[in-house]
Order: sequence, then structure tokens, then C-alpha cells
Amino acid sequence: MNEPPPEGQTLPTVRILPATESDVPTILALIRELAGFEKLSHEVVATEDSLRASLFTQNPAAECMLAWDGGSPVGFALFFRSFSTFLGKPGLYLEDLYVRTEHRGQGVGEALLRHLAGLAVTRGCGRMEWAVLDWNRRAIDFYKRVGAQALDDWTTFRLTGDALERFGS
Repeated sequence: MNEPPPEGQTLPTVRILPATESDVPTILALIRELAGFEKLSHEVVATEDSLRASLFTQNPAAECMLAWDGGSPVGFALFFRSFSTFLGKPGLYLEDLYVRTEHRGQGVGEALLRHLAGLAVTRGCGRMEWAVLDWNRRAIDFYKRVGAQALDDWTTFRLTGDALERFGS
């Protein structure tokens, strides 16, 4: 599963580890960095308490992996279980993958994605899915290089905030 890096590229000494409750401040800091990168900082309302309640309870809503280079967190992947009715199998949905700016292009993102793919295989998942902003060309090119396919015939819809409250009441 682990292939050598392309010639001229060296992978960092990155370790991918499950986040623990003590990592919540780090996770929130990385989420805020990601939001800044995506020009969506105004949408972040997550708090340490809300992350703790969602990630570190008996029935967590999601899981988080942290990428470490030495003693420094350099990226994260947050994901949750999904289900494919057509495959009749669980899936893994990658909500966010983020690598700090100064560590991009060094194999950290690939290490995170490869780790999640391994988890998906181990857990018997039929697929792994995620969304990417259409302007993030670097990410799109990377995902295509690893064999992912863009689903151009699907449109993502979202109900949130007041619209969700109105419709769900």
C-alpha cells in the first residue's frame, strides 16, 4: 500500500494518529486555519465544547486523525461513516482534509488520505467520498492523480441555519 515517493520528492517523518480529547484545541485551530484558506472564516461557529461533544462521546458523530511531524501537528482529516444504498455497504465520508501551508507538497495530505483509505478498506467500506471547492485546482489535480473521480453529474445541496429550522419544524 505504501509506494515510494516520486523521484525528487521526500516524504516527511509524518505520523498519522487518532486525535484524543486533549487534542481538541489543536483540532479547532486547524479548522480555523482551513476556514481561512477557504475564505469561510465567518462560518466557523465550532467551539472546543462542541467538538468535544461531537468527537469524544460514547457515540461520536465523527472521527479525526492528526498528522504530526515530530512534535508539531501539521494537518488533520475529519471523517464519518456513511452508507451506500446501491452498494449495500458502509462508506467513509471525508468532511475535511487540511495541511498547514508550510507543509504542503511534502506528502502529508497523501499520507492522511492513504491512511483513511486503509481504514475504509479495513472497515469493509465500499467507497470513500469527499467534496472539494471547485477553485482548489491543486487539490483537484492531486485527487485525480491518486485515482479519485470527480462526480460532475451530481450537485451538492445543503439545508442549514434558519432554512433547516423552518423546514424541520
